[in-house]
Amino acid sequence: MSDKPIPPRPGRGAVKARLAEILRVDHAGELGAVHIYRGQRAVLGQAPGKERIAGQLAEMEGHEAEHLARFDRLLTEHRVRPTAMTPVWRLAGFALGAGTALMGEKAAHACTEAVETVIEEHYAGQIAELSERDPELAAELSKFRDEELAHRDIAVEEGAREAPGYGLLAAVIRTGCRAAIKLSEKV
Repeated sequence: MSDKPIPPRPGRGAVKARLAEILRVDHAGELGAVHIYRGQRAVLGQAPGKERIAGQLAEMEGHEAEHLARFDRLLTEHRVRPTAMTPVWRLAGFALGAGTALMGEKAAHACTEAVETVIEEHYAGQIAELSERDPELAAELSKFRDEELAHRDIAVEEGAREAPGYGLLAAVIRTGCRAAIKLSEKV
């Protein structure tokens, strides 16, 4: 993904339309993240000896839930519809979380690392784009990005890159995230 900000399209309503895309896709991403962590916790949350990772996942899910609640409010304030893909992202997020957790703790962390890497890049581009036009929103996105980076760092510290098939697993997850971003902006 490019670090260059996307310039607003020309024409009446272009800035508003771009803001709608940003809010829609960010809402979708946070919704997906909540469901990834829920899927991981469904598998690891009650497993004996997994209290530490269950606590980490619950804390990260809590951050994502706060972000999602904020985007819920922003969608309402700006009269922006959520993506039509919402039911799919709920299911896909939960399945991704549960599936990687079933592969083991390191695979669950690899999932977090891959997703948060893409999200950090995505937020960085939006922050650059909005820094002059909407500095207040850019500041909120910066805070969210910092929390996503913290999740990524925890995942790396916990052995994400030691997961079996890490390279392929991370590449597939990153590709899926990028595709979901493009789709959620428009649909």
